[in-house]
Amino acid sequence: MGKFVKSGKVVLVLHGRFAGRKGVIVKSHDEGTQDKQYGHCLVAGIERYPRKVTKRMGKKKQKDRSKIKSFLKVYNFNHLMPTRYTLDVNFDKNCVNKDAFRDAAIKSKAKRDIKSKLEERYKTGKNRWFFQKLRF
Repeated sequence: MGKFVKSGKVVLVLHGRFAGRKGVIVKSHDEGTQDKQYGHCLVAGIERYPRKVTKRMGKKKQKDRSKIKSFLKVYNFNHLMPTRYTLDVNFDKNCVNKDAFRDAAIKSKAKRDIKSKLEERYKTGKNRWFFQKLRF
């Protein structure tokens, strides 16, 4: 079987707290590691989606409604569903990695980095499907 979960692939989270949310694979470990001996990957995604914006709204209201809340989590491949979409966002590899889970301050810094990159991408208007809430 080929490697289908590469970095940048958009996935849907199926289990846990963020079930139904969309995320992007940051780093994939197909064969597992010493501490997790199963296929898993680091996923950065959207915890709270941006809300609808119209032309009639003022600049401040548009800015407030365009905010995103992000998450960073390690997932087993069984708990993810890959999609055909990719998202080429360059996260800071020094900050967004597995070491972020060792300390709360480092993790919050990583989440801030993810948030800023995703909001920047949202404002360009590309990858519209990724930034819409999943309806089911």
